[in-house]
Amino acid sequence: MGKLDIIIIILYFTLIAGVGIYGARRATNSEEYMVAGRNLNFFMYLGCLAAVILGGASTMGTAKLGYEFGLSGIWMVVAIGTGVVCLGIFLSKKISRFKVLTISEMLEKRYNKETRLVSAIVAAIYTLMLTVVQMIGIGSLLNVWLGWNLPLCIIIGGGIVFLYTTLGGMWSVTMTDIVQFIVMTVGVFFLMLPLSLSKAGGLGTLNTDLPPAFFNLANIGGDRIFQYFILFTLGLMVGQDIWQRLFTARTPKISKYGTVSAGIYACIYAIALAVIGMCAFILLPNIGDTQNVFAEMAMVTLPPGILGIVLASVASAVMSTASGTIIACSTLISNDVVKRFFKPDINDKQFMLISRLTTVGIGIFSIICAIWIQDILVALDVAYAVLSGALFFPVIFGLFTKKVNARAAFYSIILSAAVILAGLGIQGITATDPIIYGLAVSFVSIVLLSFIPSKKAKGEASVRVG
Repeated sequence: MGKLDIIIIILYFTLIAGVGIYGARRATNSEEYMVAGRNLNFFMYLGCLAAVILGGASTMGTAKLGYEFGLSGIWMVVAIGTGVVCLGIFLSKKISRFKVLTISEMLEKRYNKETRLVSAIVAAIYTLMLTVVQMIGIGSLLNVWLGWNLPLCIIIGGGIVFLYTTLGGMWSVTMTDIVQFIVMTVGVFFLMLPLSLSKAGGLGTLNTDLPPAFFNLANIGGDRIFQYFILFTLGLMVGQDIWQRLFTARTPKISKYGTVSAGIYACIYAIALAVIGMCAFILLPNIGDTQNVFAEMAMVTLPPGILGIVLASVASAVMSTASGTIIACSTLISNDVVKRFFKPDINDKQFMLISRLTTVGIGIFSIICAIWIQDILVALDVAYAVLSGALFFPVIFGLFTKKVNARAAFYSIILSAAVILAGLGIQGITATDPIIYGLAVSFVSIVLLSFIPSKKAKGEASVRVG
């Protein structure tokens, strides 16, 4: 990297920090801090949601899959986009009826406080693991680009995200996400994609020089495509980091159409990244680590200055997801655990203080974990599996029917989580079967326990008859 590119990246990080700190002026109460006052217009909402669903894994991971499998590499992000589209079409209207801050708070309104607690724990673990992954991602990017010490890069990159998220909450996250959404769009669609195609010789060259299998959408394998949809489509539909964005929309109409638009954008984004990976297969046929496909292509195809902008767009993808997961994890812990079970009578000012202190704790903890743990993708896969398998049916039944009782929802989460963890331990963390078993256990336990009365219910019925 040249000095100009380094200066651009440093200026970009400075800009993001400044925008985030400025956004802190809007966070005057708990609703402003956690859900941006429920007042985002369509463009702000779209940019905010698109930025959080398309993180570093989506960007660099899809380029890698495009390099290895061609167009079939789109399926991971298409599964994410499909989950977001389904969320917008089928759930957003029902979700908007609940004036809540978290998915767990909604589950208490529908079931009971025990269900709220156990679902909050599951969701908080997932968002915490995702935060640590993003912290590692930010540090790794700076380490490769700037050549600085990795722990220092994690502290600097993660510290910027942690700083503005702590100060301004969702308002800072929203304002920085809009900047990051614009930089991502320009960097990928208007710079990296056309320049990669030009360097590779155009679409005609791709058609003639690439293996025929690269144009087969099933090349990656049907079992892997199925796993993506089970993990990411179902997981995105019940993820706190995504739901918290829904709560920021000004109207249910904005929530619905903005969510659908973000999902469609994700699918188009996937195609662009897969094509970039296919161009890399022609230009860089002997890459040692395919995880570096996007960065290597940027180095080869982009002139100084433009390179800095495109690399900043990758940083944008990682930072936007990190800030979203930090605020999501903080909200779950402060709202669904601390306030609900330990400090139920606190006023709004005290709640804001607790929320900020919780965000500080999560930020520091995630940075420490990122420094000491170099690869937690295994833990992330497990968290996603438990999130999808344990919470999907309790949430869906809770939104669409009143026949499911609290006891059924509570034990469904406990039993399905146990089955998934046991299955992953036996078959391995890449196995799909445990997720299927967990979903089946969740569904069956909800149905059976909803229609089999408990001893307490039988006793009450006997008293009424007597």
